[in-house]
Amino acid sequence: MERFFHGTKADLNTGDLVAPGHAANFGKLDRTTTYVYLTGTLDAARWGAELALGEGRGRIYVVEPVGAIEDDPNLTNKKFPGNPTRSYRSREPIRVIGEVVDWPGHSPEELKAMNDGLERLKQQGVEPID
Repeated sequence: MERFFHGTKADLNTGDLVAPGHAANFGKLDRTTTYVYLTGTLDAARWGAELALGEGRGRIYVVEPVGAIEDDPNLTNKKFPGNPTRSYRSREPIRVIGEVVDWPGHSPEELKAMNDGLERLKQQGVEPID
């Protein structure tokens, strides 16, 4: 069984459901999300935790999908051929089953490079998340 992760700044507990319908963390921020995102890699979850909006520290949760999941088309075949990041999305909730408490963050240089790249895309009118 594949292990899935969700990176965020939200303070969640085991058993909590993460569902679409909340304010966006990425892309157009004045919208409500229609998907919840999860990944099969710790590295992708680290990016989610570090780049998410909000106060406090980034958190990575071990999650299980409640319903169907699909490849995240924002990464799959647009940015990376296939799905090497094992990035997925669902219109149904995901359930928190644990937390990864000791994870290494990206270096300040890596975070700056990622944020600079996201800012360039924004100025070009490219939305990173549909």
